[in-house]
Amino acid sequence: MLVLFETAAGYAIFKVLDESKLQEIDSLYKEFDTPEKANKIVKLKHFEKFQDTTEALAAATAMTEGKIGKSLKKLLKKVVAKEAHEQLAISDAKLGGVIKEKMELACIHSPVVAELMRCIRSQIESLVTGLPPKEISAMSLGLAHSLSRYKLKFSPDKVDTMIVQAISLLDDLDKELNNYIMRCREWYGWHFPEVGKIITDNLAYCKFVRKIGERTNVAASDLSDILPEEIEAEVKLAAEISMGTEVSEQDIGNIGHLCDQVIDISEYRAQLYDYLQNRMMAIAPNLTVMVGELVGARLIAHAGSLLNLAKHPASTVQILGAEKALFRALKTRKDTPKYGLIYHASLVGQTTAKNKGKISRMLAAKASLAIRYDALGEDTNAEMGTENRAKLEARLRQLEEKGIRRISGTGKAMAKADKYQHKSEVRMYDPSGDSTIPSTSKKRKFEEVEEEEPEAPVTPAVKSKKAKKEAVVEEEEAETSAAAEETPKKKKKKKDKKEEEPEAPEPVEEEMAVTESTKKKKKKKKAKDEDDE
Repeated sequence: MLVLFETAAGYAIFKVLDESKLQEIDSLYKEFDTPEKANKIVKLKHFEKFQDTTEALAAATAMTEGKIGKSLKKLLKKVVAKEAHEQLAISDAKLGGVIKEKMELACIHSPVVAELMRCIRSQIESLVTGLPPKEISAMSLGLAHSLSRYKLKFSPDKVDTMIVQAISLLDDLDKELNNYIMRCREWYGWHFPEVGKIITDNLAYCKFVRKIGERTNVAASDLSDILPEEIEAEVKLAAEISMGTEVSEQDIGNIGHLCDQVIDISEYRAQLYDYLQNRMMAIAPNLTVMVGELVGARLIAHAGSLLNLAKHPASTVQILGAEKALFRALKTRKDTPKYGLIYHASLVGQTTAKNKGKISRMLAAKASLAIRYDALGEDTNAEMGTENRAKLEARLRQLEEKGIRRISGTGKAMAKADKYQHKSEVRMYDPSGDSTIPSTSKKRKFEEVEEEEPEAPVTPAVKSKKAKKEAVVEEEEAETSAAAEETPKKKKKKKDKKEEEPEAPEPVEEEMAVTESTKKKKKKKKAKDEDDE
């Protein structure tokens, strides 16, 4: 068996002397403890040295891409083809497939081969003669630098560091612009406060201040290149009746310099935005189509790089940027957030509040596919992103129209819903529910009316013997009625209830009558005592 071994100095082909030793993988490293033992297992058959770094770089790039370089092809034809019956041990399975296809050589790649390569690498200085250790290390370092430089130069459009820096700078410019414009409006507002409400556009406001200066120059100046006709007439009218204070020329000059800064920063921001758009379409075209260049750039910047973002699942992409809200919700055991940076995408923004969660979830799922396609795919077109966006827009229209699909069957036909008809029932108000006192029967009401009629003419001040007799008679009746209630036994519940209801209020009326009669007796005794004296 032959072994193809790659080094920074060149290609080496070894001949395995004792293949029986290779069967024990776990103890194979013991056979390579010393150079003498290693020479008993493998023997160098041929070494093809690289002439310079460029040849080494070409061979290394071809190996990483799974292709056969020119130097490797010559070596295989020169050495291995003569012994075609021998198997060739290869460290890379992809490269072995290419060699087998083009050179028609039997290649082998297994865990035994990987362990053998590791053992050969440990004793490479003794197995390959004529290569000092310092030269091998210098060649390895030079090849590593050249390979890294080549990879950077290979696809400069795929360097997403520029996007991270550009979106960070764009956010910083927005903050500075807001501070400068707020200061400019407040500063010039002391001189001409009315124009702040008339001109709402910040850039137009700064251009107006830079051109006019003092408000007395408004009437004689032409503002058609900055403002529309209606706003220009309104500004000129406000300048005549302005309530602002007078300022010096030095103050107007400083305000003008600040306006120049705002105008320059605004122009640079527009250029930076165009640059960011172009870079996003070059690096992540499908992601840009799905969520827009600003949201896509913020997602890449938040993850660190496009490749790191491609490693995230769709659920993480959905809430990327809302980490604080997520951990606060987990800590307090409340609902987790439904969206993070993806909330600012146009598809999520144009939906209603109740559908934002659904659309953000679907958009995150499609966006994660687009990110992986952009980061790991070979094509640079945006066809996949366009198709997925069209599907999401169709789904969004379906949600907005509230289309109720049939669960069973084909699902294409709309479910039939009966027309709603309002049926109202007129109900009369029942006043009996207002009171908590139980309602009395008609018989009881009739008895109460009969009892109230003889009590009406009674006067407390009458001093006659008839009143005494009536009081005594009432007391006797009350005693007899009480004795009669105690003696009879309970017969039936319904009859008892009917008899108890009318009899319940009678003792109260009798007690009232007794108290009135006792008061009359006391008054009569007092009157007799006075007459005797």
